[in-house]
Amino acid sequence: MVRAALASTRRIGKGPYAFATFVPATTVVMASLLAALPIVATSGWYPDFGFLVFISWRLLRSDPWPAWWAAALGFVNDLFTGYPLGFSIALWSATMLALDLIDRRTMWRDYWIEWVLAAVLLAIDNWLQWRLAAIVGARVPITMMVPPLAISIFVFPVSAWLVSRIDAWRLGR
Repeated sequence: MVRAALASTRRIGKGPYAFATFVPATTVVMASLLAALPIVATSGWYPDFGFLVFISWRLLRSDPWPAWWAAALGFVNDLFTGYPLGFSIALWSATMLALDLIDRRTMWRDYWIEWVLAAVLLAIDNWLQWRLAAIVGARVPITMMVPPLAISIFVFPVSAWLVSRIDAWRLGR
């Protein structure tokens, strides 16, 4: 017989890791730190990775997220991405409230509904960034916001898959 077939695969008594509560917040902070990488570009083509991972975690599991984490994680994202202080705090808190309302109103969601929901949230994020830039005085055409929006929408399935693998690891599955 194959040696792997003889090995015990009992999973009884195994539970989440001791630090499993902090893994979602840590991955969001690490994704926000990606903005600090020395990438030289004349236009911001890369998405807001912190917000992308935040949405992925929140759509996957709502139980490890206390409501106040949105403000704290948004503050960390503001510090590393260069947004004005309060932008991500307000956006992430509003996103958390909106997703809580959606969770209460829907009986089920499949993969496509979550992808569309993430696309809408990412589009709102990009639109608010564009409006904030216009208020500050930057003359940014709306066409400059299309590449990061398209990239973030198409990268969402990869982000959701990575978050699901991290979640399975943290729960000891």
